[in-house]
Amino acid sequence: MAKKMKLNMDTRRQFLRKTGMMALASTSLGALGQPNTGEGVTFAAGPRPMVRYPGKRELILVHSRPPHLETPFSTFNDSVITPNDAFYVRYHLANFPTAINPETYRLSVKGKTTLSLSLADLKALPDRSEVVAVNQCSGNSRGYSSPRVFGAQLGNGAMGNAKWTGVSLKSVLELAGVSAKAKLVTFNGMDTPVMSSTPDFRKALDIEHAISPEPMLAWAMNGEDLPFLNGYPLKLIVPGYFGTYWVKHLSDIEIIDHEFSGHDAYFMNSGYRLPDNKCLCVAPGTTAEKTRPISTLPVRSFITSVESGGVLPAGREVVLKGIAFDKGTGIKSIEVSADGGGVWRTASLGENLGRHSFRQWSLPVTFSQKGDAVLMVRASSNGGDIQPMTSSWNPGGYRRWVVESTHVTVA
Repeated sequence: MAKKMKLNMDTRRQFLRKTGMMALASTSLGALGQPNTGEGVTFAAGPRPMVRYPGKRELILVHSRPPHLETPFSTFNDSVITPNDAFYVRYHLANFPTAINPETYRLSVKGKTTLSLSLADLKALPDRSEVVAVNQCSGNSRGYSSPRVFGAQLGNGAMGNAKWTGVSLKSVLELAGVSAKAKLVTFNGMDTPVMSSTPDFRKALDIEHAISPEPMLAWAMNGEDLPFLNGYPLKLIVPGYFGTYWVKHLSDIEIIDHEFSGHDAYFMNSGYRLPDNKCLCVAPGTTAEKTRPISTLPVRSFITSVESGGVLPAGREVVLKGIAFDKGTGIKSIEVSADGGGVWRTASLGENLGRHSFRQWSLPVTFSQKGDAVLMVRASSNGGDIQPMTSSWNPGGYRRWVVESTHVTVA
């Protein structure tokens, strides 16, 4: 018999008290050592503590209510798949569930008819899906925006790559019935606002996207039940799109034939938007005349085998390693520079786990001289996108994709 899944706490108050104490304890210990941001920068609020939440190893605390935890960047060098207990956590609303009984859980789906589906009902559907895909927060790397922008000052760890198992969204929508007039599909989770003045966190997909083969409803992550803090028991998976669309603790789906509007459409119509122009950017400190919802991931790449401030040997071969990904066209090539962009060499690509997955790369290098060095990595996608050498700016600090630099010492 299935058992209720909970976060090893009896009440929300106990959970917040325990996690708050863990954060305080970690802050005290962290103050004795070096800043541990994992990305070679100390953010405006100072070093961020490492904390352990239920079901998670030690992660970087962004804030505790609601939980916002970042994956230490070194994790991405260990495996192309991000372990469940290391996967970043992002909530928008503080009134989140702390216990869910899988036997009584129901997903409401409103189309031509209204369905109330259990997990068993979903798992019995024939259109089983599985995909390896990157979930990246829209504000990942926001802490590097210059000038600074409002919002959580994230490093590069608000992302992860996992194998998701579930059923296609299309099959569930067709089961409820899709009207010829259908325009959008809206999604809501079990987390709710604390105050009525706060909008609920609801997202929407165009009907054409929703009934395409890729979006899915997942109950498993890397071969196990979804971690509670990553959306147990059911999560919307939108491969190639930013994590803001990946609704956790999914409870309600509705097909609508009109524009999504009103108080609870805030996170589509006001939040998570970019300047509506070719570069999706504006001059620093200005606002855009017109905006559009953030959507697909840009091409990105990182060096994972060494962090800024690291030391590499002179006169001996070192294998630089890293990861890259894009919106789903796949990685075409990776170029690496060991001299700050003067000379670029093509890296070898690792195993291909699918076009939505992290793609590992590697390149052996030998430094002939001691001193400071700047490492860079640049990815090109099969869709024709190449990472730019200079960063663009938008008021939300969203969608960073510039070529990253890693400063090291050769000794």
